[in-house]
Amino acid sequence: MSQSAGHALTLRSISHAFGAVVAANGIDLDIRPGELVSLLGPSGCGKTTLLKIIAGFLRQTSGDVLVDGASISHLPTHQRRIGIVFQNYALFPHMSVAQNIAYGPVAAGWPKAEVAAVVTEMLDVVQMAAFRDRLPRELSGGQQQRVALARCLAIRPRILLLDEPFSALDKNLRLDMQIEIKRLQRQSGITTVMVTHDQEEALGMSDRIAVLSRGNLEQFASPSDIYDRPDSLFVNTFVGTANLLKGEIAGLSPSGAVVRLADGSLIETGRATQLVPGARVLVPVRPEGLRVSADGADGALAADVTAVMPIGPSFIYEVALADGTPVKVVQERDETAPLSGPVFLHIKPNRISGVFADLPDDTQIKGN
Repeated sequence: MSQSAGHALTLRSISHAFGAVVAANGIDLDIRPGELVSLLGPSGCGKTTLLKIIAGFLRQTSGDVLVDGASISHLPTHQRRIGIVFQNYALFPHMSVAQNIAYGPVAAGWPKAEVAAVVTEMLDVVQMAAFRDRLPRELSGGQQQRVALARCLAIRPRILLLDEPFSALDKNLRLDMQIEIKRLQRQSGITTVMVTHDQEEALGMSDRIAVLSRGNLEQFASPSDIYDRPDSLFVNTFVGTANLLKGEIAGLSPSGAVVRLADGSLIETGRATQLVPGARVLVPVRPEGLRVSADGADGALAADVTAVMPIGPSFIYEVALADGTPVKVVQERDETAPLSGPVFLHIKPNRISGVFADLPDDTQIKGN
C-alpha cells in the first residue's frame, strides 16, 4: 500500500441538537495527521453524531469541520474524500469481492487499468486475493470486514471513519481484527476516527481517545492519561473499573490532599483543586492499585473478604470496608494463597491520581 503523509482533521466548536436534545455541545478536537483517535462513550453520548457530521451525512447546528486547515462543512459527502466502514459493512450482496472493491473507483470514472491495479493492491493488503470472486454471503464476518475496509481504502480517502467496526465479531476474531486494522492503519498512515463504546478496544488501538458524555467532551488524551490521570469522575468510572472511597478533606497541600475515610483512616491523594477542608469527596482507586493481606501496617484499612474468584493468573477479591463499602481488588495468584475473613487493604504507592467532589449528580463533574 502506498504510504500517506496523513491529513489533519479539526472539529471547531461543533454543536448539534435534535430538538431539545443536545447531541454535541461545542466540541473541539484537533486530530493530528496519521493518528487513530477513538470517540468513546455510552449510548447517546454524541459519538455517532460527530461521525456523521465529519462524513457529511449530518449538517452541524454550528461549528466547522476542517481537513488540513480548510473547511469542508460546505461540501457534500462524495466530495469530502472521506471513507467510512459501517457497522454492518454494507457490502453489495450481488457483487463479488473484487467488484465491491472496484465500486468506488469505477463510480469516480477511473481508467480500467487503474481500477484493476487498485483492486489487486487492496486484495493483497487485506490478504483476500484468494476470495476475489466470492460473494459476501460466502465470507465469514471477519472476511466481510476486510473487504469493507479494502473497498473504503480503494478510493484513496484522506480520512478513514470506522463505525463500531468490531461489534458483530466474536471475541477471538475481534482481537485479531483489531490488530489487523491497527497494522493497516499504521502501514497506510491514514488519519482514522473510530466510534466505539468498548473501553478495551479504545485503550488498545488508539493514539488518543476522546471520551464523551451527554454531548460533552470529558477528556481528549492518550490512553495512559485517560486511564491513569482522568480529568473527571465520569472518565474514571466509565473507563475501566474504579472503587469509590467516600471521605472528607482533612487537609490540603501543594501536591494534593489528605482525606479522612468513614472509619477515620487518613489517605493521601493527588490533585485536589477547587476543594476545601471538610468537603465531602470520592477517591477513585483501581482494583489493581490495591492489595489485600493478613497483616496490617500503617495506613492499611480493615476489611472483610466477601468473595474470591480465581480468574486466570489473578484472584479477584471483593472486600467490605468498616462502613460496608464494597471494594474490588485484583491480585496476582502467586502473591499469596486465597484469603478469607478479616484482612487489611493496602493502597499501593502513587495509585490515587485525584479526588472528586461527592455531589448528587457526579457523572458530569469535571476534574478536581
